[in-house]
Amino acid sequence: MVVIITGASDGIGAELARQWAQRDGATLSLVLAARSQDKLAEVAAACEALGARTLVQPCDVEDPSACQALIHAALGTFGGIDVLVNNAGMSAHALFDQVKDLGWYQRLMQINLWGSAWCTQAALPAIKASRGRIVAVSSLAGLLGIPGRTAYSASKFAMTGFFEALRTEVAPHGVSVTIAYPGVVDTQIRYRGFNARGEASGQSSLDERGAMSVQTCARLILNGLLARERDIVMTTKGKLGRWLKLLAPALVDRMAMQALKREQRPQ
Repeated sequence: MVVIITGASDGIGAELARQWAQRDGATLSLVLAARSQDKLAEVAAACEALGARTLVQPCDVEDPSACQALIHAALGTFGGIDVLVNNAGMSAHALFDQVKDLGWYQRLMQINLWGSAWCTQAALPAIKASRGRIVAVSSLAGLLGIPGRTAYSASKFAMTGFFEALRTEVAPHGVSVTIAYPGVVDTQIRYRGFNARGEASGQSSLDERGAMSVQTCARLILNGLLARERDIVMTTKGKLGRWLKLLAPALVDRMAMQALKREQRPQ
């Protein structure tokens, strides 16, 4: 099985690669993509120690030509693609009235939505040929609007809409589309995300108590995609929130506000 994972240098992507290598060993060929070649090499070494074959491919998904090069490299090395995991992404937190320049909103959309779309477009003929799997790592912020996360929620809602529509288009070809919706996971993504000035935040705006471990998150994604599940909603609050949004939307708004640290809530 040939698997491409974007955003594979750390966090969810790296752990998913390691768990998959642990599961399938020598029958697995991993294409690991991210901006940091050094970190990718470390993940690749861990996966190779478990028996997997690997290809390290530096890739910034903001660049459509880099996305195309990633897919070409995978095909050139392994001859096909069975799974594409669109995991690369960027976080952000800023109250909208504190944002002066919306340029970084456009950049966030380019990373989270367009990076996934470009990779998927390039890989789709090969995935159709293998009757394979496409995976999109979205967020609970792609199901529920979270205060302070207008940019991030917009980009993740866009991902959800794109991949839900694509799911129907590719189903006749035997291709499955799985969308994963992690909640708060114990990674550094929120600390690296944009603040109101479009700079690295250096802090999380969310209440991190009870954050899901990256190991649990990766395991849920791996099990779900192998089972060709449509959606992987990982938390009880997330599952309830989808239905409460229809039945009691004001309650969901209050729940979303409570997810923020008190000092980060709009006054």
